[in-house]
Amino acid sequence: MSLTDLEADASLPAAGEVAAAGPIQGRSPWQLAWARLRRDKAAMISLVVIVLLIVMALIAPLISKWIGYAPAFGDRKLGITEDGLPVGLNGHHPLGTDRLGRDLLVRAVYGARISLIVGLVSTALATILGVVVGAMAGYFGGVVDTVLARFMDVTLSFPYLLFAIALAAAFGASTPLTIFVITFFSWASIGRIVRGQVISIKQREFVEAARSLGASNMRIIFIDVIPNLLAPLIVLATMTIPVAIVFEATLSFLGAGIDPRTPSWGNMLSDATETYQVAWWTLFVPAAFLLITTLAFNILGDAVRDALDPRSERLFAAQKAGRKKKKK
Repeated sequence: MSLTDLEADASLPAAGEVAAAGPIQGRSPWQLAWARLRRDKAAMISLVVIVLLIVMALIAPLISKWIGYAPAFGDRKLGITEDGLPVGLNGHHPLGTDRLGRDLLVRAVYGARISLIVGLVSTALATILGVVVGAMAGYFGGVVDTVLARFMDVTLSFPYLLFAIALAAAFGASTPLTIFVITFFSWASIGRIVRGQVISIKQREFVEAARSLGASNMRIIFIDVIPNLLAPLIVLATMTIPVAIVFEATLSFLGAGIDPRTPSWGNMLSDATETYQVAWWTLFVPAAFLLITTLAFNILGDAVRDALDPRSERLFAAQKAGRKKKKK
């Protein structure tokens, strides 16, 4: 036996060491995706920010009680100067006040409730509607696909701002109306992606096997096809939430979204147009909350997309191999 063979044998673990290490355990695709996601520091920071925003929105009444001001209360003594201007950052109002003397921190916290509720509910409804319509169009094809696909194209071609303003003028600005408008203009983009995925999946062997065993079309769609779309649907939903939040802020800013009496980031930005030149914090506070929230969701959505993509594992492995070569 040569010296090289002896060195190779010495580098191999003994049989007892392998047995002591225990059996090799396999990991599911979701466990692998979570492992990839945990390695992304930006994604973990974004996740922490989102969790903190959710907790802040849930305990908004406690924060309001701790600060000592209700979101609609105008502090005429300590919230407005002698000239009638908003008060800046101080001990009574940590983030200042608006033109009516209302505490901006309290209003921003309650605005987080509106933004998260509108974003999550409208995204959930749009995802459900988009999955159902897209799956039906992709699976059945033919006339059904033509009708549903054209309906999605027509929905995407609507001028959503004019449509929202017209509805607000007819029925009045409200949270349910805002959720309806966002859902109506969000589901079609999800449906088109689902349709393309279903057209590809329905050609696979497990769908043919289920059909040959006598499974109904509805069972194949909801039991065999849609579960295989779970990964891309999670990515779509994660990326749709910040779009819905910005959509709500835009509608509220234009007066066609949330009721102006309800504290929301869009309404706060609309109120700031009258005072931002002399009170910069009235514009900065809601804009900062909106920016941080949408940025966190976008970063997390990108990371989730990379984590759920099996090809990204090979990309990470290639990057590690390249780094090791550089070190050598």
